[in-house]
Amino acid sequence: MSERSYLVIDLKSFYASVECVERGLDPMTTDLVVADPTRTEKTICLAVSPSMKAKGVRNRCRVFEIPKNIDYIMAPPRMQKYIDYAAEIYELYLRFFSPEDIHVYSIDEAFIDVTNYLKLYSSTPRQLAVSLMDAISGEIGVRSTCGIGTNLYLAKIALDITAKHSPDFIGELDEQSYRESLWDHRPITDFWRIGPGTARRLAKYGIHTMGAVAHADEDLLYREFGIDAELLIDHAWGREPVTMEDIHSFRPKSNSFSSGQVLAFGYGFDEGRVIVKEMMDNLCLEMTEEGAVSDSVTLTLGYEKSDWPPASGGTAHVDAPTSSEGVWLAEIARLYDDIFVPGCKVKRVGISCNVLRREGGEQLSLFADPEQSGRDRRLQQAVLSVKKRYGKNSLLRGMNFEESATGRERNMQIGGHKSGEEQS
Repeated sequence: MSERSYLVIDLKSFYASVECVERGLDPMTTDLVVADPTRTEKTICLAVSPSMKAKGVRNRCRVFEIPKNIDYIMAPPRMQKYIDYAAEIYELYLRFFSPEDIHVYSIDEAFIDVTNYLKLYSSTPRQLAVSLMDAISGEIGVRSTCGIGTNLYLAKIALDITAKHSPDFIGELDEQSYRESLWDHRPITDFWRIGPGTARRLAKYGIHTMGAVAHADEDLLYREFGIDAELLIDHAWGREPVTMEDIHSFRPKSNSFSSGQVLAFGYGFDEGRVIVKEMMDNLCLEMTEEGAVSDSVTLTLGYEKSDWPPASGGTAHVDAPTSSEGVWLAEIARLYDDIFVPGCKVKRVGISCNVLRREGGEQLSLFADPEQSGRDRRLQQAVLSVKKRYGKNSLLRGMNFEESATGRERNMQIGGHKSGEEQS
């Protein structure tokens, strides 16, 4: 196989950069943080501008950790605005490359296989990277960094470690230059997929660099990490067998819908029950929208730090897979009643609809009422239609108006943060 070329583009301090662009300010020189001013000083800053980083303010810090001598702008999160900008930038990518050669890794990061475009554009990978970065900056106003590699892993490492020290914010690696320049790099946690836990397990054997991993006893690594050692060893040598084609052809063996929520304070039994039913209600609508059904739902409750046990959980099963709110609201309420630990305060809730199937392909139960199932499905489809047209809060249940309910507020959020859109 001929050598391939990959780019990975990262949008610098994306949320903060968007807020600067919206205000007509330069993201590189403006002191700005994205954080919700309606929350306490303990709230996490979703992003800080490059100028703030240059002053030593770390990304994802809490508001109270920002030095008091820095005069900065606090911009409330506008998640829908950031999604709109990301979509515009993706459309820009499509002017250069086919979607089959792009993998969107996150809202601010994308991998691109440029192998087949080098001859088309008569460019080197670096020249293509510069053209793309200039287009993003010139048309959108957001600065970016870029990693270039002969495989996906090396492109990511070039971005994460090499590009930040380059004057043009571009890093470039092949297997040889990776070994020569980064085998002794510390800390080892700078490398993709090596977190503090993995670093501690390696440190037990005196392994503190990727070069040491490469030359370690492979049997030792397999005993410590199991099958994951194979990936660790490949990455230590700068190897990565996965291609863009592999990513796009991947299909998971099973699917699930999940929802999680961290509550502002500890909820008692009755208040927590409302939260759980709200979340289940939304998951039923998600299944209906996707034409999916499930025969089991898992509920996990996390309690306040002072409570014991710290968590409890369980799974509810039904005879026939369904997305019916009538069925699942009753089942989740019964499950909640069974697993709730008396005297504790609920702080975290997680619900997962397991092993989804496509609607219509399931075996019906002898005890199921097909007419009722059809009515439930049509009702939920009507609810979805109204919500799509008039907003998620246009049609609500009585429980959404309970004092402890969070559904209306969460309907105005994306990823747990304000969407920035006003409810019509």
